[in-house]
Amino acid sequence: MLSSEDNDTIAILGGGLTGLTLADLLNSKDALILEKEDECGGLCRSVLKNGYTFDPGGSHIIFSKDIGALEFMKNALGDNVCLRRRNTKILYNGKLVKYPFENGLSDLPKLENFECLLGFLKAYIEHNYGAQLTPDSFKAWMYCTFGPGITEKYLLPYNTKIWKLDPGQMDLSWVDDRAPHPSLQDIIKASLGLGSEGYVHQLQFYYPREGGIQALVRSLEKKARRQTKIVNGFKITSIKKTNAGWLVSDGSDNIRCREIISTIPLFDLIYALEGVPGYVKDTVDCLRYNSLITVMMGIDSPDLNDLSWLYIPDGACLSHRVSFPSNYSDKVAPSGKSSALAEITCREGDHISYLTDEEIIQNITGYLQKNKIISKGDIEYTELKRTKYAYVVNDLNYKKNVNILRDYLKMTGIHIVGRFSEWEYYNMDTCIRSAMDFVSKWDV
Repeated sequence: MLSSEDNDTIAILGGGLTGLTLADLLNSKDALILEKEDECGGLCRSVLKNGYTFDPGGSHIIFSKDIGALEFMKNALGDNVCLRRRNTKILYNGKLVKYPFENGLSDLPKLENFECLLGFLKAYIEHNYGAQLTPDSFKAWMYCTFGPGITEKYLLPYNTKIWKLDPGQMDLSWVDDRAPHPSLQDIIKASLGLGSEGYVHQLQFYYPREGGIQALVRSLEKKARRQTKIVNGFKITSIKKTNAGWLVSDGSDNIRCREIISTIPLFDLIYALEGVPGYVKDTVDCLRYNSLITVMMGIDSPDLNDLSWLYIPDGACLSHRVSFPSNYSDKVAPSGKSSALAEITCREGDHISYLTDEEIIQNITGYLQKNKIISKGDIEYTELKRTKYAYVVNDLNYKKNVNILRDYLKMTGIHIVGRFSEWEYYNMDTCIRSAMDFVSKWDV
């Protein structure tokens, strides 16, 4: 039986990237990580199968405009790191177009190039010299920023596909940090084929040389265990407020602690917390998220392509993005072979969630073969992985619902940090920054 009677304990719920970063920064003998899985990592876990290393929680790369967060990740990896230059394309009507789409206009047929450029110019003039209307949804923002050409040819179909929601029903709270804001000069240069780059802070990226993205969390975990106790296989079933602090239980073992820092999904936290009012439970049930299905493919070809990843707006393919990990590092596939990872979003109860593993794999491999991304017969290994919580979806009620939950948890005294506890669409660097900011402001 595991138990703790030490009311000085700081319980960190969840041993993913955020939880391990918190443990590293707190560097306290009183900290204790409770992780429901048998190993730490959350979405940042990797698997080794048949000599191939895959990140089944989605394709992860290391980049950031936040120098502090970037250096934190690089320092954790030490010498186990590769530097790569992004070579990313969009598969548009059977043709490879440079990413971001607005920087690849010269790859389009001339008429479509013209339509995109004209639409962007009209939107630019209207936004800067016209009525300056404020968009009230993600869809309206696309039209306002890019015009109808770029929006309707790529942005709208791709985002509808990945979010499983009409972008007209999505708010804008996440857009500034996630969506590109191209300059007029760059768009004109792209249209003329003069060359321009978008989303430049991602143009150079890092990736672990060995071990996949889990090499990052393993390094943090190794460091954390020197000072912090980590309990794996602890699936939280109840959290109860006591006179002396908190009692956290998995149904058999009990942990007493004076503070709780949660990095687990809000659903799991609210459902486990005792005495939650009905309106709070109703609110958490209104949060929207997408699950993730990944198809891992081992390919018997030494030089499959030189792509980093590929975006696919076409609805005929279930996947919205296919990455090529063997182009991130030459240590994640056997010698003379390549690898690919397809990502598919779904929602519980939608048509994709009911498809069998084999149906999904056949759709992906068939589409990639048809479009000559992978040659028929070269795929020697496939495996499918399903992840429940993957993408936070910002619908039009997002702010109202999240604020209700944050206010309630603040009142209880539980701290929330990271992607799924703050319920924000964070990248790895933002999860790390969230932990950094919390520790710097928290009076332990």
